[in-house]
Amino acid sequence: MNRYVFLRRIRGPVMIVVFGVTALLNQWDVMSFGKSWPLYLIALGVLMLAERAAWAQAQSEIPLPGAYAGAPPQGYPGQYPDQRGGWSETTGPTSPAPNATPPDMPQGANGEGR
Repeated sequence: MNRYVFLRRIRGPVMIVVFGVTALLNQWDVMSFGKSWPLYLIALGVLMLAERAAWAQAQSEIPLPGAYAGAPPQGYPGQYPDQRGGWSETTGPTSPAPNATPPDMPQGANGEGR
């Protein structure tokens, strides 16, 4: 189970336990209910901080999906993996050479091409 989901599920039971502790302290004449409101705020604050930390950790562990099956690996636009495992700004592995033209298109009016 995800830690964030667990913390969200125990919020209610924790508040009931805090209420029970303040009832016990009221019964023993240690603290009255009127002065116990800071305990509720502290318990809620600690739970909210724990939930936020668990949410941030869960978001960093989610892998990003690719755009489609033939998509290049995730990285910055225009960058492709190099042989060493890093990223370079060269043309991609499936990109043609910069001077190449598609075979079905003529080169130009000067007679080059077909």
